Amino acid sequence: MGFCCDLEVDVNGEETFLLDKKILITFSSKLSRLFSGLTSKAGTLKVILPDFPGGAEGFELIARFCYNNGRAEISPFNAVLLNCAACFMEMDQVCSETPSLLHQTEKSLEEINSWTWSQLLVALKQCQDLLPAMNSSCLLQKILDSLVGRLALPSVVSPCTPSSGCSSFQLSSDTRSTDSVKNSWSRTTWWFEDLVFLNADLIDKVVKMMVSQKLDHVTLSRFLFYYQKSRFFIAGPAEKSKTTEVVVTLLSSLDRSSVSCKGLYDILRMALSLKVSKCCKNILESLIGSQLDQATLDNLLVPSPHGKGCIYYVNLVLRLLKSFLGGQFSSTQLKKVAALMDLYIAEVAPDSSLKPTKFVALVAALPDSARDSYDGIYQATDIYLEVHGGLSEEEKMTVCCALNYEKLSPEALRHLARNSKLPSRAAAKAVITSQQTKLKSLLPNTHPLKDFSYSASCYTIEGSKDKKGDHDQILLHVRKIELSTENERLRAHLQGMQWRVIELEKACKGMQTRMEHMMKSRLQARSLPKLCS
Repeated sequence: MGFCCDLEVDVNGEETFLLDKKILITFSSKLSRLFSGLTSKAGTLKVILPDFPGGAEGFELIARFCYNNGRAEISPFNAVLLNCAACFMEMDQVCSETPSLLHQTEKSLEEINSWTWSQLLVALKQCQDLLPAMNSSCLLQKILDSLVGRLALPSVVSPCTPSSGCSSFQLSSDTRSTDSVKNSWSRTTWWFEDLVFLNADLIDKVVKMMVSQKLDHVTLSRFLFYYQKSRFFIAGPAEKSKTTEVVVTLLSSLDRSSVSCKGLYDILRMALSLKVSKCCKNILESLIGSQLDQATLDNLLVPSPHGKGCIYYVNLVLRLLKSFLGGQFSSTQLKKVAALMDLYIAEVAPDSSLKPTKFVALVAALPDSARDSYDGIYQATDIYLEVHGGLSEEEKMTVCCALNYEKLSPEALRHLARNSKLPSRAAAKAVITSQQTKLKSLLPNTHPLKDFSYSASCYTIEGSKDKKGDHDQILLHVRKIELSTENERLRAHLQGMQWRVIELEKACKGMQTRMEHMMKSRLQARSLPKLCS
């Protein structure tokens, strides 16, 4: 039987097919309706199909079905493509006598739950390639339901070992295993590599379904980190940004204790080089801030964006601190963050571009209770003032005001009092604090004696009927007088030192004023014209 080639079909500009129009319209309602008004003498016709799903490969499968009198070999590897192409060509029953390709593919897809893992992956990849044509079909959802449902089953293991060609889906209920911990973990992550081919939109659908199926959040977070890193090396800038935004949003839907702190910092460094949305950045910083006590110094040493001047991204760290303090934390976590910040401040202090306001903001970001000692902050302040020697006295004093002098060790106070890089007022405050500390250390030693003398005195008064009572009472009163006299002397000594410090401050200010007047006088003298001799 001969065939007439009276129909030319251009498929997506890829390939042109010469076919028998009568054969095709027998199975396609779309073509039958298109040619219904034409006469038999119309000659060779040309049809252009610009958006045919599956391209030339898909149309060739359709043509073979038509030329084979409505018979086709349908398998899990082509069922999705045939179904989508049949929908496009409206290949339902044109009449009761003709087979329907759409009906045949739908019947094949009813067996989707018996497909192997590799067959599901092939079908899923075809769905992705056929988007957006698949958006209106429920087929994609059926495939995703089957795939996620299998991962949600207990005791799921890889369908095949890396060295074998096995493609069947296997389940294992044997809990007695001699494998190592590493192999045990790999039994929950074997599917990571299989799903890396999915685009960001499909990953969003898949992971949300996994969350609803109660899959382990630790496993899901590790998969998202793996996926983001794997896609980052093969995607373009726009896709990198889209992938990062989707991954960050999905991570925020998981239990925060299941999300790796290191993984978040890796994403942060990638995100800083991309044009991601502000919302994505805020979510990422919130996730990191909530785990700031788990961070390391290397995590925080993020280079500053181009054109910002500073070496390190100080504003980012300040935002992370704000996020941490805005959540719930224990005193132990707070002290860990304080210790970390002391290291960070010491690292950024030598940066000549770091403004005094930023340095103070870093020190003052945490409450005073976060630190038991300010020695580390003083050392960083000393380095900062050495590098920033051109600061005014007021700016230097602003920097020093961030110190808690009462939490400085005696050694740090002595060093501060003699430190020429610091303002005189800061040195004077260090001297006062040092003397107050000495006084406090002496006074507690007198309290037990004072209490003892008081209680003993009361005892002798009550027992004054004894023969030696009067003598003991006199001795205790004398001891009481001596202790009170010593306390008065210490207070007087401290007041004297405070007055001397105030006088020193006044003298320093007077000298500074005189120096300013002298400098002005010299400048005025230089500006006067010389007299002729």
